[in-house]
Amino acid sequence: MSSYDVDVVVAGGGPVGLMLACELRLGGVSVVVLERLAEVDPTIKAGALNTPSVEALYRRGMLPALREAHERNMEAVTGFARQRAPEGGPVQPPPRFAGHFAAIMLSADRLDASDPGLTGHGPADLIGLVSQQQLEVLLAERAAELGAEVRRGVEVTGFAADADGVTVTTTREPVRGRWLVGCDGGRSTVRKLAGFDFPGTEPEISAHQALVEMEGAESLGRGWHATPTGVYAHGPVPGRILTVEFGGTPADRDAPVTADELQASIRNVSGTDVVVTGVKTATRFTDNARQATTYRLGRVLLAGDAAHVHSPFGGQGLNLGLGDAMNLGWKLAATVRGWAPEGLLDTYTAERHPIGAWVLDWTRAQVALMRPDPRARALRQVMTELIDTVTGTTYFAKKISGVWQRYDMDGGHPLVGGSAPDLELADGSRLADQLHDGRALLIGPDDEPHALAGGYGERLKVVPASFPERPELAGLLVRPDGFVAWAADADQVDLGALKQALPAWLGTP
Repeated sequence: MSSYDVDVVVAGGGPVGLMLACELRLGGVSVVVLERLAEVDPTIKAGALNTPSVEALYRRGMLPALREAHERNMEAVTGFARQRAPEGGPVQPPPRFAGHFAAIMLSADRLDASDPGLTGHGPADLIGLVSQQQLEVLLAERAAELGAEVRRGVEVTGFAADADGVTVTTTREPVRGRWLVGCDGGRSTVRKLAGFDFPGTEPEISAHQALVEMEGAESLGRGWHATPTGVYAHGPVPGRILTVEFGGTPADRDAPVTADELQASIRNVSGTDVVVTGVKTATRFTDNARQATTYRLGRVLLAGDAAHVHSPFGGQGLNLGLGDAMNLGWKLAATVRGWAPEGLLDTYTAERHPIGAWVLDWTRAQVALMRPDPRARALRQVMTELIDTVTGTTYFAKKISGVWQRYDMDGGHPLVGGSAPDLELADGSRLADQLHDGRALLIGPDDEPHALAGGYGERLKVVPASFPERPELAGLLVRPDGFVAWAADADQVDLGALKQALPAWLGTP
């Protein structure tokens, strides 16, 4: 078959699938998203974005919408604090978000504010409290603006791949695309049918997360708590509860979560006599941790939970998937349009797989520290003392926030391979403002590097500007996903490295 309905078929219309669709449209290719649910899933899920995620959305012009959602959620957090305050007493403002590790809370006043890893990210340093549902709505609006087609209530039932493309069968009509990307969650149909290896570790916990109405909530502590029978979290918004119990996994993951089930779990873990009077949204989860050995088999790729599953502690899953979409989108678009250098699409697995593997181990370590047995609790006490130091808190905060993430790229400058700093340019704009259109960016004051960029056309945006905040910096080549591919200081401009970086990432001019 040589005719196509669309360039790329994306299975799954959650945040990862929608983010990928937006990136593909910026890259100039057609895309259809197939989502089995007719509406946004209201089930409580991730509640925060990490630094790389906020940076990515900021670079695509979505900062105002993110800031509005963050501020609205902070008001809800303040309302929860007000409920917990003694009648007539002062309301303590919510602490600056710093995260937790294995239910050990990080105190923001222990952070080393001088650590360079915690600064220089622009608004991404100040925004993060955005829920998965809010983000999905924002991305759906963005995808529609960019011309992506999203078909809701359509489930992928199978596909046949050949040398030229993929024919996808659905609960409605089939769709023919050049490529298929599975963003269809931890139980991915695409992953299973394509035959991706998915090794990992078996689960050992039974956990719940819910928004409920309950009596006796004042007897629950705020935040995360380890108890003799497990772990629970209360807040940061009214009615939010999370419980972790050891000794087995849920008998039926798909059965509706009842008020009685939640009440029994809360009582068992917290030792209180709360009464759950209503359930707004609830879900079960375990710590099943698995990762596909590769994210590509022929014309089929995986992103998000379809490529890796793990416990949700620390909100790593949503953010990991958004990073997948940002990394894959421009590379797949370049491949479709025919200008991708050889091997570009294979760098998707090479760059994202190690970060996914780290996340799996990060969540496994937390489960090990949550166990209620004496050995784990003894180790937990040691870790609590370490985390309660400036060095410890700063280390864990940097890991949780994702600021450590970088890719292995050729180049001797320390900025190469990392996320581009949000520098102010001489005209008053920020570096992120120059990335809204999804093109690569060459920025700097010298004419000679700009001359090397001739012939790349719409693939590359050239901005002749200086860096008032970093006068020692002579130039940057930033990939479409915001990562630095080349950098040079004024006292040593390595044009040879730029001559290698340009075709390595943008193909033949």
